[in-house]
Amino acid sequence: MNDKKTVLHVGCGYLNPQKLHRAFRGDDWQEIRLDIDANAQPDVIADMRDLSKIEAGSIDALWSSHNVEHLYPHDVIPTLAGFRRILKPDGIALITLPDLQEVARLVAEDKLDEPAYVSPAGPIAPLDILYGFRVAMAQGNLFMAHRTGFTAKTLAQAIINAGFAMVTVQREQNAFNLWAIAFCTQPSPEQLDAAQKIMFPLPVAS
Repeated sequence: MNDKKTVLHVGCGYLNPQKLHRAFRGDDWQEIRLDIDANAQPDVIADMRDLSKIEAGSIDALWSSHNVEHLYPHDVIPTLAGFRRILKPDGIALITLPDLQEVARLVAEDKLDEPAYVSPAGPIAPLDILYGFRVAMAQGNLFMAHRTGFTAKTLAQAIINAGFAMVTVQREQNAFNLWAIAFCTQPSPEQLDAAQKIMFPLPVAS
């Protein structure tokens, strides 16, 4: 009997254990890789907007890193509701994506095309964060296009509107990221604190 908890890795890309968030790398977790690109050889080939291949209430956790910003705005809440559907009653979703409020600060400083940081793929400018990584798109990978964006407030509201019971959001300003932990049922203060400590990139202020 397999007693491992399951984490659905949405938009997993090519196999790389380091892409899985550290909270889910223990021996008690089993990763299920899902991607729209068959070349990435995922366990499940699917568009994140349609998770009908995954049984409702069957997954303990969901990990989505820089996927949701690729949706059209009208697809955001239905997709998040799809995340909620496949999770167990006590399941959680961990989502990270660009922080447009922080990107807007650089745009206001007229640094639209100046590197905000350097990634393994090369320099990333605010223009890339807003609309998608231009180098990858120029090479034909139009999956990299960004079609929507969020502030901490709008991300939290979208998650609640999708049917989650509670969400906590943290801004990772130096990395231009938002992090959200979405709970299917209201967590206890102890559960919330434990999740924030292991899933957020920065210490949570007391």
